[in-house]
Amino acid sequence: MRDLVATDAFRTAADWAGAIRRREVGVRELVDFYLDRIDRLNPPLNAVIHREEAQARAAADAADAALARGAATGPLFGVPMTIKESFQWAGTPVTFGFEPMRSNRPAMDSAVVERLKAAGAILMGKTNVPEALADFQSYNAIYGTTNNPFDLKRVPGGSSGGSAAALAAGLSALDFGSDIGGSIRNPAHFCGVFGHKPTWGLVPQRGHDLADHLGAIDLAVVGPLARSAADLELALAATAGSLPGEAPLDVAALPRLDQPIAHLKIGVWFDSDFCPLSADVRERLEAVVEALAQAGAHIDRAARPAFDAMAAHQVYFQLLHSALASRMPDEAFAPLVELAERGDPERPVVALARAQVLRYRDRQLLDEERLRVRAVWRDWFGGFDVLLTPMMPVAAFPHDQGPMGSRTIDVDGTPLPYFNQLFWAGLATLPGLPATIVPAGLTPAGLPVGIQLIGPLWADFRLLGIARRLEEMGFGFRAPPMPGAETS
Repeated sequence: MRDLVATDAFRTAADWAGAIRRREVGVRELVDFYLDRIDRLNPPLNAVIHREEAQARAAADAADAALARGAATGPLFGVPMTIKESFQWAGTPVTFGFEPMRSNRPAMDSAVVERLKAAGAILMGKTNVPEALADFQSYNAIYGTTNNPFDLKRVPGGSSGGSAAALAAGLSALDFGSDIGGSIRNPAHFCGVFGHKPTWGLVPQRGHDLADHLGAIDLAVVGPLARSAADLELALAATAGSLPGEAPLDVAALPRLDQPIAHLKIGVWFDSDFCPLSADVRERLEAVVEALAQAGAHIDRAARPAFDAMAAHQVYFQLLHSALASRMPDEAFAPLVELAERGDPERPVVALARAQVLRYRDRQLLDEERLRVRAVWRDWFGGFDVLLTPMMPVAAFPHDQGPMGSRTIDVDGTPLPYFNQLFWAGLATLPGLPATIVPAGLTPAGLPVGIQLIGPLWADFRLLGIARRLEEMGFGFRAPPMPGAETS
C-alpha cells in the first residue's frame, strides 16, 4: 500500500471502492485519512458539524476484517462518506437547524442510512443545513455558518450546503442530501460538484424527518451529491426502490443511456425575465451547449414544453409552501391560519400564509394543474431526450443573513428578488421529474457554475448517463484552491 497524499482526497467513491477491493488501500487507513482532513480543513469551512469517529473507525476495522476473509459486499464497500444533518442516523443529532431541537437524537436509522450501510459505506459524520432546510445558504443558531471552499466569504448553497462544501474540499468521498426547492442542486452548482434530484418516489424519504412520520412529503426527494457522475449512479442504485410492503419498483429495469451523444435531441432553455442569468453564468452554460453541438447532438433553443411557465411557477410556489408547512408544530401553524384569514391578500406575507394553510379543495385544484403540466412534459419528452437549463442565476453570492424579506440577488448590477431563484428548480420539482447538476466550469472570478439536466419521469439512470458523457467531455469537478485542498 502506498502513502495517501492530498490529491487522493479528490478521488471518486467508485475509485476508492475499486482500490479497496484490490487491497491497494485499507478501509481504516482511508477513514483515518479523511478524518484527519476534516480535523485540519473543516474549521474555516464548517461543513462537517458532527463526527462519529469511534463508530466510523470500528466500522472500518470490521470492513478490513471482512475483506481479509473474502467477505466484502456492497458496491460502496469501505467508502467513507458524510450525510446531511437532517437524516436520522441512530444516536446522532437531527435538528434541521432549530435551536429547540438541539438535543433531538432519534434511535432509528433512516431508510437511506440503512441502505448506504448495507451497500458497505462507512458513515463518518453529518453536514450543515440552514434552519428549516429553507434557504440558499447554510447557517443556523446551533452549528453556525458554512462557507464555500472556493471563497470563504460566499455561500455554499442550501439546504445541502454542508454536503456540497465537504465534497468540494475533499473531506468526504460521497454525501447524501435532500431537495424540494433545489436543495441538492443549488449547492452542487455553487460548489462545483455533481448532484441528482431523483424522480419523486424513487428513493424513500422515511427517516428524513425530525420525528417518525411514515408518509412522504409532497415535492420533496432525497438524493446523492458526488464528485463524479459515476458516483451518483452508484449511490442512487444503492438507495433506490420501494420500502417493504409498498408496490415493488424494478430499479434494474429503469432505462439507461444506450446511444451516442450525436443521436441525442437536446432542448435548451436559458432565458427568463423572472430569473435572468448573469453573463458569467450564461458563458459557462453556453460552453456546454457548444461542446454538445460539436459532438453532433441536435440542439433546439426554441422548443419549450407548452405550458405557461409563470403560471406553473405559481402552482409550484403554493404547493411548495403548503408542503413545507405540513409538519410545522401547532403553535407555529396557528398564527398562519389567523394571518391568512384576516390579512390583506395584497401583502406578500399574507400570500405566503395562504399558501402555507391551503384548504384541501384548493390543494386538489392545484394538483390538477400540476398533473396537466406533467402531461405536457410527457409529450415534450416524446421528441427530446433532455432539457438543459440553468440552476441559479448567479455563481455563489456573498453571505447575507439579513431578514429574508429584504434580501436580493445582484445579477450584473440589477437586484433580483431573493426567492425568484426558485424558478429554475421548480421546473423539475413541480412535475416530479429527475434533474442532475453537472459542473460547467469556473467563472473568470474562479467560482463554479453548474448546468441542470432535466429528464422524463423514471429516466434517472439515463440522465446520469448523459451526465457521465459530459464529464468525459471535460465538464467535471475541479478542486478549489483552498490551503491544504490543493491537487498538486
